[in-house]
Amino acid sequence: MSAVPSRPDGIAGSSLAGPFPVGAYAEKLRDELRKRARVQLFGEVWNFRASKAKVYFELRDGDGAVPCSMWREAFERAGFAATTFVDGCAVVVAGGPDYYPGSRTASPSFSFDVTGLRIAGEGDLLAQMEALRRALGAAGLFEPQKRLPRPALPRTIGVVTGEGGKARDDVLAGLHRRGWAGRLVWAFAPVQDRHAAPRITQALQDLAALPEVDVIIVARGGGSLADLFAFCDETLCRTVAMLRVPVIASVGHHTDRTLIDDVAAVSCSTPTHAAESAVPAHPLEARAALARCAASLQAHGRRAVVGRAKHLAALSRAPAQAIARHRVALHQRLKELRAASRRRVSADQERVARRALVLERKAAAAAGPQDRARRATLESLAAALAAHDPERTVARGYAIVDDGAGGIVTSAAQARALGDVRLFFGDGDVGATINDDNKDS
Repeated sequence: MSAVPSRPDGIAGSSLAGPFPVGAYAEKLRDELRKRARVQLFGEVWNFRASKAKVYFELRDGDGAVPCSMWREAFERAGFAATTFVDGCAVVVAGGPDYYPGSRTASPSFSFDVTGLRIAGEGDLLAQMEALRRALGAAGLFEPQKRLPRPALPRTIGVVTGEGGKARDDVLAGLHRRGWAGRLVWAFAPVQDRHAAPRITQALQDLAALPEVDVIIVARGGGSLADLFAFCDETLCRTVAMLRVPVIASVGHHTDRTLIDDVAAVSCSTPTHAAESAVPAHPLEARAALARCAASLQAHGRRAVVGRAKHLAALSRAPAQAIARHRVALHQRLKELRAASRRRVSADQERVARRALVLERKAAAAAGPQDRARRATLESLAAALAAHDPERTVARGYAIVDDGAGGIVTSAAQARALGDVRLFFGDGDVGATINDDNKDS
């Protein structure tokens, strides 16, 4: 803690009490100001600004000004927003004087501590309008109209305005400037007083019910906020937001902003501008655009026909191409079969050649001494067989007796029993009958 400075001597000759520490005096001044009676003041708001904790502004009139501050939480709890206040709006504040003593590093400040606040006159209307604007925005009613498509060159335009107002002439001037020659459907309604909002709402509904109406203009000239408040009616705004036809709003001057401007598809500063916005394309420009579109469509059509013809030509060539592909495939298979058969024949030839070589080698091996021994053995066996050959016996003068059925007769008793036999000789055979006188003996 810093040391408390000692009290210096006062001003010589002065009868005033003191000197006192400035901090003590500042705290005393704060306490005295806070004891002052709480009052209500009215004046105009200037230099409004807001911080995270407080809002600050000056309250002025022709004779003076008082700096004011208010806790932001209390400010917003009262239903206000920072955008509500503009320089010059009249307000009534309740509260009392307050003083911040400051410190070694902070400057002191005086302000009127505001505990209550209301907007006077037109300010009350502003507060109501801001509250309704927040409610409509929270309900999502600012977007439906803005998503509706608007024709570049409408055939029929509906207009809601006062019958004798200047806005009617401004709409006609704007449409004439555009060179538009379509159909206008007028729906005249009062645009100022307590009967205006329901009449405007009904006129909009009647125009939207006409299937030929492509877009609707709502137009009114300038005036005070009280004069324009009919266009902040909640029922009117909700009706506009839900219409099937896009609505172009032009209410008041450039600086005025009513709620119908927020919910409409387009908000314009003047009725003339609204008329031009209703016909965004100049008729001559629209015809030129249509001509360009037609040329583009024709070129696209030609490209489409050429592309289709090329596709059909490709399809017509497809069968021949398929046959050619199959011919190539068959030719390839034929070459493969021929190559495979040549490989098989070559393999068989090689196998036969190897077999022949083996046999040749075996034959060469068999042509040696073993061959002569085998031949001698075979010759001796052949001689033995020939010695036992019956035909050799017949050739030496003997005969073979046969029973006529191929059976050999080997005994006399058998021959006697047969009676008839067949005799085979070396040069042929003859039949014989056995005649034996002693066969009974």
